[in-house]
Amino acid sequence: MKGRRWKSSPGNRFNDDMSEKEINKTPRHLAVLCLVNWDRERQAIQPHIEAMIHSAPLAAGDRHLAVMMVQGVLRQLQYLDSIISRFARHPLAKMKPLTLMTLRVGAYQLLFLDRVPDSAAVNETVKVLKVERQPKWIVSFVNAILRNISRQKKELPGPEKAGRNATAVLNHPDWLINRWQGRYGIEKTEKICFRNNREPLLVLRVNTLLSDTEGLTQLFREAGLEVHGGRYAPDALIVNSPAGPVSKLPGYDEGLFHVQDEAAQLVTELLGPFAERGLYLDACAGLGGKTCQLAQMVPAGAQLFAVEPNGHRFRMLWENLQRLGLEKRTRIFQGRVEELGERGTERFHGILVDAPCSGTGVIRRHPDIRWNRRLQDLRAYRRQQLAILGKAVHLLLPGGVLVYATCSMEPEENEQVIEEFLSGNPELTVSNARHFLPGKAAELVNSAGYFSSTPVDGLDGFFGARLVLGEK
Repeated sequence: MKGRRWKSSPGNRFNDDMSEKEINKTPRHLAVLCLVNWDRERQAIQPHIEAMIHSAPLAAGDRHLAVMMVQGVLRQLQYLDSIISRFARHPLAKMKPLTLMTLRVGAYQLLFLDRVPDSAAVNETVKVLKVERQPKWIVSFVNAILRNISRQKKELPGPEKAGRNATAVLNHPDWLINRWQGRYGIEKTEKICFRNNREPLLVLRVNTLLSDTEGLTQLFREAGLEVHGGRYAPDALIVNSPAGPVSKLPGYDEGLFHVQDEAAQLVTELLGPFAERGLYLDACAGLGGKTCQLAQMVPAGAQLFAVEPNGHRFRMLWENLQRLGLEKRTRIFQGRVEELGERGTERFHGILVDAPCSGTGVIRRHPDIRWNRRLQDLRAYRRQQLAILGKAVHLLLPGGVLVYATCSMEPEENEQVIEEFLSGNPELTVSNARHFLPGKAAELVNSAGYFSSTPVDGLDGFFGARLVLGEK
C-alpha cells in the first residue's frame, strides 16, 4: 500500500445501479451511510436516523441493529479509534469518512455486540465498501484490520483502560471533560462518562388515569419482561433489555404508559400542588412528555395549556396526547409563549418552562450531543432561556409558581440563568424544591433549593428551580 493516497468515492448515497431491494437489506450499509452523513456537519443524529429508517423497508430486527450500531459508534467513538489505530498503519485523520466509518461500525460489532458472529460482523461490513465500489486495496485494508481485531479482541484493553499509560478512554470532548473535572472532580467525571457510554435502561411513566405500577408490572411480567419500580419517582417503571421498539410493548397502543426518565418526572412534580380550578401552562411542550404527565396530575376541574412552535414536534405532541387519552384534558397551541399574551390569554397559577438547552444531561440517551456541542453554544442557549422566562413571567398570577427546568448540567444554563433572572425580577423568590418532591427524591435537592441530578444518580442530568411570584 506504499504510495497509496487515501482517496475513495464519496460514499454518501446509494449507487444508482444497485437495486434498492439489495441495498435495503443491509443494516450495516445504512448505519455506515447514516454516520457519514452525520459527520459532515456534526448536527443532531436523529434526523439522519429517521432518514435511514425511511430509506429502506427493514425488518424490525434489522432496523434495531442499524440504530444500535449508529448510536453505539457515537458512544464509543474515541475508544473505537484507539483500537483501530493499533492495527492501521495510516493516520485515521487521513482516511476518507466512508473508510473510517466502515471500520468503526465493524469494530463496534466485534467489541460490543456479542450476539453478532465475528464472521458476519467482518464480511457484511466489508461488503459495504464493495457495494460502494471502493478500490480493492481499501476493501482488503479494512478486511485485514477487522480480522485482526477479531483475532486479538480478548487481549485488547477495554474502554476503561485503553488510552496511553492505561488510562480510561472517556469518549467525550476535552472541553466538556475539563469542565466536569473542575466541578465534580476526576472520579465523579469518569463515572458520568462511563454511564453516558452505556446504553441506558428504558424508563416509563405509568398513565395513572388508566393503570398503576402494579397492574402494568404484572402485564409486562406476563409477557416475559423484566421490570421493576423506579428509585425516586412513584409512577416510574424500569424495563430491562426489551427486545424491539417501545411501540411493541404490551399496553403501548392502549396508552398505559409513556417513555420518561425519572428526573424528567421529578422536575414536573415541582409545579404542584395544583388548585382545583387552576390554570396551568407547559410553555415549551416539545414532544409532550411533561405535558402528558401534567395532564394526569392536574385536577379534573383545572385547565392545562401547552405551547410548542415546531410543527413536527407539535404533531407528535398531539399524537402522544391522543394515544394516552389525554387530548380532552389539554389545550395545545402551535406558537411561542409570548403569543399567548398577545392573544389576551388569562394568567396562570403555574407555568413550566422546560427550556431548550445543550442537553449535556441526556448524553447517555442522545450520544451525538457530546460531539455536536461547543462551549460557545452555552451562551446562545442562555440568551434563549432568559428570553423565554421573561415572556413566561408576565403570564403568571400573583402567588403563582414558575418552574424552570433543563436537561443540562452546565451552570451557565441553570444556576446562573436563575441568578440573572431573579436580579431583574425581584418579585420572584426561590421555593425550596425539597418540599415538593416525593420520598427519596428530596436527596437530589442542593443547598440552594434546586433540584439537580446527574447520571451517577442513575438518572438523566436535570436541573429544576421552583420560583414563586409575590411570596415574601
